[in-house]
Amino acid sequence: MKFKKTARPLWRISVATTLEAEDAVAELLGSTLGSPSSAYFNAETGVSVVNVFNPKNFPHGIKKEISAGLKQIEACGLKTGPGKIKIGKVRHEDWAESWKRHFKPMEIGDSLLVKPSWSKKRPEKNQAVVVLDPGLSFGTGQHPTTSFCLHEIARRRKIGVSQSFLDIGTGSGILAIAAAKLAYKPVRAIDFDPEVVRVARENAKTNGVSKKIEIVRGNVIKFTAKPENRFDLICANLISNLLIAERKKIVARLNRSGTLVLAGILRTEFSEVQRAFEKSGMKLVSAKTEREWRSGSFCF
Repeated sequence: MKFKKTARPLWRISVATTLEAEDAVAELLGSTLGSPSSAYFNAETGVSVVNVFNPKNFPHGIKKEISAGLKQIEACGLKTGPGKIKIGKVRHEDWAESWKRHFKPMEIGDSLLVKPSWSKKRPEKNQAVVVLDPGLSFGTGQHPTTSFCLHEIARRRKIGVSQSFLDIGTGSGILAIAAAKLAYKPVRAIDFDPEVVRVARENAKTNGVSKKIEIVRGNVIKFTAKPENRFDLICANLISNLLIAERKKIVARLNRSGTLVLAGILRTEFSEVQRAFEKSGMKLVSAKTEREWRSGSFCF
């Protein structure tokens, strides 16, 4: 995304919530408003702020609709915290600068550098670069679940060996782009949201890997039981209920010598996910807990 200076303001609706409920609130805003949402976590205050930006003002009564959605999230057992809803105007310049304060370059081992377009940080020797700006869709590398997946993609790359990659729930496309930059081949990415697919393709083009990644609209629920292709590395950054329900279809797409990376899981729900995949013949080989999240890698 390129930030252009203009006098025309944007409208922003934001919800202050907890890290635990961040993804659920982001999904609520995105589905209610029909626009991609974005979020950032303030480590000092412990508050996550989820935003949606729009060139036009939001419809009357939207606060009441979102408030009802927050109550439903609470009823599902997630603590939404402050739940404060704000609507207001923001200049394009202020919007851009606010992201620049929160998103910094991050190095994934020695092989990968993820940075926003405004960063002047140069990569180290033999370090691949992924350029990705926030604000379009989920996945900038800053979130613990995305970060774990990126580290696993880099760590499990075997130089000189052909390895294929599947990204289920691609979001911004960051994982697929990173895989392509690290010479995984073929690379396939799916997401059920057509707008997200469009954005992921745009990000792949920006990074010069659009011809190396097949990004398509798809839904894990509609996966066939017997896939045409299997992959050496699969990342499934999805909610725990969906991972458990569709585990057989996901596992069926993994090569017997491959690795399955599961993320997007609250630490309180991870043990249930682990047991479900162990029943499918897999074993946990590595895991990491960061804040409210726990992610893990599984092999046969």
